[in-house]
Amino acid sequence: MRTTRVLAASAAAVALVGVAAPTAGAWDQPSSVTAAPNAIAPGGQLVLSVSGGDACAIAGSTISSNAFPTTNLTSMGGTTATATVRVNAAASPGSYSVTTKCEGKRKTFTGVFTVIGGVRGGLGGGSSTGVTSTDIAIGGGLVTAAVVGGGVFWMRRRAENKI
Repeated sequence: MRTTRVLAASAAAVALVGVAAPTAGAWDQPSSVTAAPNAIAPGGQLVLSVSGGDACAIAGSTISSNAFPTTNLTSMGGTTATATVRVNAAASPGSYSVTTKCEGKRKTFTGVFTVIGGVRGGLGGGSSTGVTSTDIAIGGGLVTAAVVGGGVFWMRRRAENKI
């Protein structure tokens, strides 16, 4: 009778450990990665926060992407780690994924941040081919109006002086 109780208790303990083991292993890996800001221009600085697993809070954990080089994660205590990265100046506009490597295990998160296109400085983004025929017509019309207006003003002042 006593052997049956010991076997039953042992079987229950093994079953409990067997059920809990996969849960603990999955909990160690991060569950999310966030970026601040989530839209950035090429060459900008980005802060990435990894949360949801204690595996990334240990030394040697890294984060990488096609938009920036592999960077070490810094533990913020508990189950959060961060990294500050600079996006490559040659990064193409679009959505980027990041990959974490914690305790030798990789996990990829898609669409974490977006690289936006640059702005044409000095042109306001409005012209990409130079002066157009519309620009010449508007400019010519303004110069003509200024010459005519100046001539009329000069002629009126001259007529007033003779009176």
